[in-house]
Amino acid sequence: MGSLTSASDNTRLAYETDVTQFAQWVADNGTKKPGGVTRAQVKQYLAYLTRNDHAKRTIARKLAALRRYYGWLVRESAGSRRRVANPTIGVRSPQGEGRLPRILGPDQLDALLSGNQLELDDPAWRLARDTAVVELLYGSGLRVSELCLLTPANIDLRAAAATVWGKGSKQRRVPLSPPCIVALERWSALRGEIATETGLRAPLFVNGRGNKLTPRDVRRILDRRAIDPTHPHALRHTFATHLLDNGADLRAVQELLGHASVATTQRYTHVSRERLQSAYLASHPRA
Repeated sequence: MGSLTSASDNTRLAYETDVTQFAQWVADNGTKKPGGVTRAQVKQYLAYLTRNDHAKRTIARKLAALRRYYGWLVRESAGSRRRVANPTIGVRSPQGEGRLPRILGPDQLDALLSGNQLELDDPAWRLARDTAVVELLYGSGLRVSELCLLTPANIDLRAAAATVWGKGSKQRRVPLSPPCIVALERWSALRGEIATETGLRAPLFVNGRGNKLTPRDVRRILDRRAIDPTHPHALRHTFATHLLDNGADLRAVQELLGHASVATTQRYTHVSRERLQSAYLASHPRA
């Protein structure tokens, strides 16, 4: 998909998967070539996804992938005898807010940060690494992909800050909390026991084989520590919501999260309002 050259690897992979799934669906329904797809088929596909309980946000992303793909295909076919029409024109995304971000409760967060339920015979390097990973995800609101890209050169413990490479290769600087600094110091002291690479440009976090930590490795870390199934992004959601709950400016939270648009950050204000409403209903004698 040539129109995705500026997108992140995860975005490209998601869009390519979405287009492939659509191509398989229309092929199963008798259309073998992309130029033969009609607007009615695109609408039927969205209805099919809705009937199969796909979230509105997921369906909207799949439609966005098809729009990007057909926009590229139309440009590529311009001037040829077999010009392709764009069947996504006039097709609307599902309306609605979609699901609000999931926020972790105090017990869930404490279990992830402390790792108290882990076996005592876990090697010290694993406990140190896993604690540093969770502290960065929650304390600095990193995406899991951003965490996996970190190198020792990105960490400035004296300034209590980290340099992060976000979506679209955009760089930002995020603060490190005091517990995170302690966790990173412990991990740095033990990292050499298993890491296969050294130096400031080597991966900061490595797996048990000494290789660069992957998003799947991070999910395994949370699976071992969590009292409930927890996705790494839930820690980022919790980071943002806790900031807003405690009076942080929306624009500041946007910058910390690396959101291109403040509209993306605004969904956390809905979560904060819901939490306040729930607290009022549960606690106020007149509620």
